[in-house]
Amino acid sequence: MARPKDDDPDMFRIIVATDIHLGYMEKDPARGNDSLVSFEEILEIASKNNADFVLLGGDLFHENKPSRRTLHGCMALLRKYCMGDKPIQYEFLSDQSVNFDHCQFPTLNYDDPNLNISMPVLSIHGNHDDPTGQGNLCSLDILHTAGLVNYFGKTSNLEKIQLSPLLFQKGTTKVCLYGLGSVRDERLHRMFVHKNVTMLRPKENQEDWFNMFVVHQNRSKHSATNYIPEQFLDDFLDLIIWGHEHECRIDPEWNGIQNFYVSQPGSSVATSLSEGETVKKHIGLLQIKGKDFMMKKIPLETVRPFYMEDIVLGETSLNPDDHNVLKKVEAFCTEKVETLLDKAAMEHTGNRKQPTKALIRLRIDYTGFEPFSIHRFGQKFVDRVANPKDLVLFHRRKAGVKKEESGADNELLAKIRPQSLDSARVEDMVRDYFGQVEETSKLQLLTEKGMGDAVKEYVDKEEREAISELVKYQLQKTQDHLKVRNASEDRIDKEVTHYREERKKRKEEDEEVAEALKRAHSMRSQSEDHPCDDDRMSLDSDEESRTTRGRGRGRGSRSRGAKETTRGRGSRGGRGSRGGRGQMKEPVIATNGNRSILDAFASSSSSASQRSARGGNKRKTYSGMDMSDDDDVVTIDDEDPFDISSSSRKQKSQRKTTSRRGVAFDSDSDDDIIPLPKRRR
Repeated sequence: MARPKDDDPDMFRIIVATDIHLGYMEKDPARGNDSLVSFEEILEIASKNNADFVLLGGDLFHENKPSRRTLHGCMALLRKYCMGDKPIQYEFLSDQSVNFDHCQFPTLNYDDPNLNISMPVLSIHGNHDDPTGQGNLCSLDILHTAGLVNYFGKTSNLEKIQLSPLLFQKGTTKVCLYGLGSVRDERLHRMFVHKNVTMLRPKENQEDWFNMFVVHQNRSKHSATNYIPEQFLDDFLDLIIWGHEHECRIDPEWNGIQNFYVSQPGSSVATSLSEGETVKKHIGLLQIKGKDFMMKKIPLETVRPFYMEDIVLGETSLNPDDHNVLKKVEAFCTEKVETLLDKAAMEHTGNRKQPTKALIRLRIDYTGFEPFSIHRFGQKFVDRVANPKDLVLFHRRKAGVKKEESGADNELLAKIRPQSLDSARVEDMVRDYFGQVEETSKLQLLTEKGMGDAVKEYVDKEEREAISELVKYQLQKTQDHLKVRNASEDRIDKEVTHYREERKKRKEEDEEVAEALKRAHSMRSQSEDHPCDDDRMSLDSDEESRTTRGRGRGRGSRSRGAKETTRGRGSRGGRGSRGGRGQMKEPVIATNGNRSILDAFASSSSSASQRSARGGNKRKTYSGMDMSDDDDVVTIDDEDPFDISSSSRKQKSQRKTTSRRGVAFDSDSDDDIIPLPKRRR
């Protein structure tokens, strides 16, 4: 890895950053603006270093659906620093319609004649801002359509992934850039195992290209398949930019098996109070000439300082049998916090945009001691630290039999790098819940993994139909299996349990969840493409109810004990009654969102007597209303809508009534009804 010379016309200068997490804790009064401040510093560094473009490795936004404030702040910064008259000094050689075929405008923004782009931004999506919902869109699609970001690395085929690179050339230097947005680790792991991930390469002069790959996946091993081993990646690559992991390890690390370097820039804002976030934050200036490159570390000066310290009370001079030990422990921890605050003040970068309130975390092993109040302790530093509510974390040492470890084991364990998860995963919580419940409450038909994935889609991406569609799909598969097996009634339970275990062994949960999500997307697309029937039904019923008003004075629904529903003036119009001019006591409410207007006016058996009482006139009752009270029955004439005479009569009636609409109040008292002004004839 030779050092390229600065200001070389053949050298690419690329700013590399990942996991910016715009919008993280945006409602927090102290930390709400941290992510936007760090993002502005990244763009400022890129502008000062005359970067050819900015390369982002996913998780630009912290939320799948960022707030308007966050989205507006991001767009304002991109417009401020990325637009200008500076010419682009390199060529783009690949087919843009292939690289950006997922976008409505499949072109680079600096090639758009309507835009002036001086510093392009290229980005893949991460697991926080991944595509979802109708159209499979994400926030980066919005930025790409607005001409502010070039969004690449999006794949819609979850069975086989074929990566087509972005080809750049500057003088004699050729860069081949691959990108893959975040995919569920288990699914991508299986696809790599089955050789279903391929990378296309230029046909001519393949050895002249510098090959980069930007990926956003788990790098550390959380389980057998919940990560992507570096050995899965092709060995022709020269450099891997690895997103998703927040610990800054931006110095390229050599992989001797695959013969490539791996750079992990880490996040630009601390999203968890874990040990990996305490490492100083950097971004990289990647300089490439020919096949040589260098990653120059650039520290971020506006990042909020974060300090953590582990305390084991059993290893201090404190005596747990002291009657005043609780106050002494609290005083000891207060002294530790004061020391860390002094360290934060000394190490302040001097940048006026860097926050003065630091993040402080004390992880206290209180085995043998009693814990003090965390909230009361945090109130002492409410104006001096950014996280007074979670300043202290108490934990106990797990009791267990210590096993004798050999010297080789101790040496191996010392080399293991501890990794911390940002937060508990929803799917793990679902699996743990069903693993601890009683036998009678455990899942018999569904699998814990499939249910956990469906709940995760509902929680993270608001996919409301994911759980119900998964239940329907798995139920349908089980019913089909039972039909094929022709199981007797006494063996149904055993067959269902056996079939469930077979699906778990074949690992069909991912396919079932994918099919359920596909059905949920199609259902939402249909519901959004067609207006809701309830709205049309309520409007139509309102118009019909107004046209049924008569002019009779004392012929309400309970006039002289009559039980039939007539077109009287009021809903309870006895003699002397002052009805609400045809207003109903309760509004018509649809009970089923999926019913059509024809279903809503289905005939009811209770209307038979009404039809006979009106001399054979056909009536229809609204099936969504309570039939226990005659006052709540709305009757509608069954007239042919295409009959000329009936339509003309209805038009005349509507002309008389539509101009006299009032507000209906739900009240049985005549005193609460506001009379409407009479119209002069």
